[in-house]
Amino acid sequence: MQKLFTYVHASLAAFFLPLGLLYAITGGLYVLDIKGKYVTTDYQVETEQPLPTELSGLLAVAEDELRSRNLDFPTGSARIRKGGTSQYLEWTGTRRDIELHPTTDPNQAVLKVKDTTLHRYFVQLHKAKGGAWFNAFAPVWAVGLIGLLVTGVVLTFYATRYLRTALVASVLGLVAFVLFAWVS
Repeated sequence: MQKLFTYVHASLAAFFLPLGLLYAITGGLYVLDIKGKYVTTDYQVETEQPLPTELSGLLAVAEDELRSRNLDFPTGSARIRKGGTSQYLEWTGTRRDIELHPTTDPNQAVLKVKDTTLHRYFVQLHKAKGGAWFNAFAPVWAVGLIGLLVTGVVLTFYATRYLRTALVASVLGLVAFVLFAWVS
């Protein structure tokens, strides 16, 4: 049985190492307010009718503008955000975010196209703003991480010289988690 747990543990560790590094590095840097950057280009948008206020209408305007400029759509989801006294469309993705802002002229808007730098691209993946394939892989990562942790703990029962250390570390980890969660 020990061989099986060792095999599963080693396989999970090797398979999920790249994804684990992505989440650890981008998450750690994000907490330090290092989030990556965007390269932003603003486009003036002329509409024949006043800019819509509902999500589907704003999305239709944004999609038309992106198509007319031969620009790819963001891979994530869109929503309406509040900004000052008005609202605007925000549509996020891994490689590109866009914002569609109204202006004082009801038949004009500003389309902000925000292309990600490499670090921001990885942050967007971490924040589940990627495409369907990467977002579908995230729950697999969660299950794999749990499997990695469980098999690692189970292996300490086979290596009895580490059992006490593992139990003390588990208790300290639980205490630290509760403490930091409580004071936050």
